[in-house]
Amino acid sequence: MNIEIARVIVDFGAVVLIWMIQLIVYPSFLYFSDKDLIKWHIHYTQLVTFIVAPIMFAQTGIIAFQILTEFNWLHLLSSIICGLLWLLTFFEAVPLHHKIDKNEELKSNCKKLVQINKKRTALWTILFITSIFQIIY
Repeated sequence: MNIEIARVIVDFGAVVLIWMIQLIVYPSFLYFSDKDLIKWHIHYTQLVTFIVAPIMFAQTGIIAFQILTEFNWLHLLSSIICGLLWLLTFFEAVPLHHKIDKNEELKSNCKKLVQINKKRTALWTILFITSIFQIIY
């Protein structure tokens, strides 16, 4: 398997996961009672990390390899998007998850999580499209 195929597979996994989170998981938080949300959310964030972290590290590694071995505008764009995803994840999404775990303004922070995740969903979708372009062109 070549690196471009591996990239498409990883990016496809990321885009499917982020769309499920955006359309199903985060909106469902608004249907929980506060007590149940706190109990579930702590468990959810621990479990989802085992899925998200390997995908993000694999994406970062593949994109770094691509940009170092064959520099082009798609690899550059991919590296910028990947960097933005890390920044949004750790400076916007993760702090909101911590606030939810601490029972801080639950409904408001859940709504903010959906809003912030729109950016991540768009970026992961664009990242997947760039990996498709790399195979086509």
